[in-house]
Amino acid sequence: MTMRREITDPQAFGRVAVVMGGWSAERAVSLDSGAAVHAGLVARGVAAECVDADRQRLLRLADEGFDRVWLALHGRGGEDGVAQAAFELQGLPYTGSGVLASALSMDKVRCKAIWAARGVPTPVYRQVGVDADPQALLETLGLPLFVKPSREGSSIGMSRVDRSEQLLPAIRAAAQFDDAVIVERLVDGPEYTAAIIDEQCLPLIHIETPREFYDYEAKYAADNTLYHCPSGLDHERELELQRLCKHAFDIVGGRGWGRLDFMLDRDGQPWFLEVNTVPGMTSHSLVPMAAKAAGMDFAELVWRILAGTVVEEQGS
Repeated sequence: MTMRREITDPQAFGRVAVVMGGWSAERAVSLDSGAAVHAGLVARGVAAECVDADRQRLLRLADEGFDRVWLALHGRGGEDGVAQAAFELQGLPYTGSGVLASALSMDKVRCKAIWAARGVPTPVYRQVGVDADPQALLETLGLPLFVKPSREGSSIGMSRVDRSEQLLPAIRAAAQFDDAVIVERLVDGPEYTAAIIDEQCLPLIHIETPREFYDYEAKYAADNTLYHCPSGLDHERELELQRLCKHAFDIVGGRGWGRLDFMLDRDGQPWFLEVNTVPGMTSHSLVPMAAKAAGMDFAELVWRILAGTVVEEQGS
């Protein structure tokens, strides 16, 4: 069996590639995340180097002399199992979830199907294409709705639909990013996020935005998005929701670190939306915010995530 080692010497990590950038629609955010991660690691004495990834270079990292990877590559190519498979082929340890969990989490349709099969509450949805019948969807799901690409993050291509005439344009907008589109029943209630580091669920964050929903602008640019941590929930309720978040993360095979987003309806029922296996690490990002509330500064956070890549064999 394998167990995590307690790391105190930065030399134990060897030469670390902070893989960032890439070719997805989230490239700009990934570059910001990678730069922040790199600075945090260097501050702790780690021999870390920024790597702006392309498809070819992902397969050359071991040949370049890197010993492990801190993966800050968001979106397709970074969160969908592609980069993870490249590292596995080279025998390079890397942060975060493996190939299967990454692919399942990135694909919202399949993630939701697995959750539903295992009793994790997730909003009712349909997968559609550009030839969808809007009237049939409205009869099945009602209004309001969210429409989103199945395999994108950061709310890219996502729309809220409050009127029937908005539905088809929203589907077409999402289809510009993915041929698989989710039309999902909107949950009317507050939004929360849960960061997970190792086996620990960090303090929940309650998100409030004056915008129509927590979109790309609210996540990365707006200064009027409010983040409440402590969340305002009572202690026992927060513990219960943290356990549910960890359970939902484990079901898809998540490991190392990640973030889950969910909403509470008017009756207090949680509804899980998605798993992020490579969450943002920018100045507006939620995992560093939750870590700070747990008494962990940014440099300690990125160190702990990297330490998860160092394991030792234990005799039976």
